Amino acid sequence: MAETRSQARACRSMSRHSTIESASAEVPDPDASGPLTPEEREEVEQHAHLRPLAIYEVVRREGAEELARAGLSLWWSGVAAGLSIGLSIASEGALHSLLPDVPWRPLVESTGYTVGFLIVILARQQLFTEVTLTAVLPVLAKPTRGGFRALMRNWGVVLAANMLGTALFAGMLAIPDLLPPFVTEGALAVSRHMAELTPGQAFGRAILSGWMMALLVWLLPLAEAARIWVIALVAYLIALFELPHVVSGAVEVFLLLYRGEVAAGPALFGFLLPFLVGNVIGGSALFALLAYGQVREEMEAR
Repeated sequence: MAETRSQARACRSMSRHSTIESASAEVPDPDASGPLTPEEREEVEQHAHLRPLAIYEVVRREGAEELARAGLSLWWSGVAAGLSIGLSIASEGALHSLLPDVPWRPLVESTGYTVGFLIVILARQQLFTEVTLTAVLPVLAKPTRGGFRALMRNWGVVLAANMLGTALFAGMLAIPDLLPPFVTEGALAVSRHMAELTPGQAFGRAILSGWMMALLVWLLPLAEAARIWVIALVAYLIALFELPHVVSGAVEVFLLLYRGEVAAGPALFGFLLPFLVGNVIGGSALFALLAYGQVREEMEAR
């Protein structure tokens, strides 16, 4: 009886193997280049797009490097990112003040929002919504207690540092006459508009914002010389669609808090917490899992 079961399992295994081979035979060979010269093949390779597995590996390695960074380095890089992202709100506010109050004003003022993101990403400063994707992928690939602890440490340090940087920048905006009035008043106007969101709206929109930031991280390995335009496009759409971002949104919340236009409780639970949870869900639980899911079988096959 045991021998019969063993033979049956062997037959099923051979059947599956032959089915896989048959299916593989029907798939065109990507290396079957046809009658091309070696120079032409090399040119094709140079222009070929990265496969999803290659993009995944680029982002995963960056995440592994971030998890291994010293806490102090993460901290100061995160503070710098919080300060730099404040330029998005200041620039958007300046354009808001200087442009006429017409229906097309958001189309132009949203370009100011791209400034801080361009600085942060090109300078490789630590932005929490980037970490939510890059640092998660290595843990998904090899889930261990040590990896999870490193992820929580990375998230905690970067988020706290970002919040400090945004609080400092918002403090500078709130100081009377430190910056031209049109900058401060414009930033306040933009911040007040954000404060009109209900917690439910803030949470729902933050999910989409987190997903778009993770999408940006996924696109950057392909962008090459077009990195500036890819960053600017994604940041511009986040501003135009009025999607909350926990770090840039913190500048707005702190500015309203300093000016006494919002209390501490609503600032934390009505805005910052929904922004944070929504961004994490969109950037990690949604996009990172989808990114891992589309390459998992290829990884296991290796």
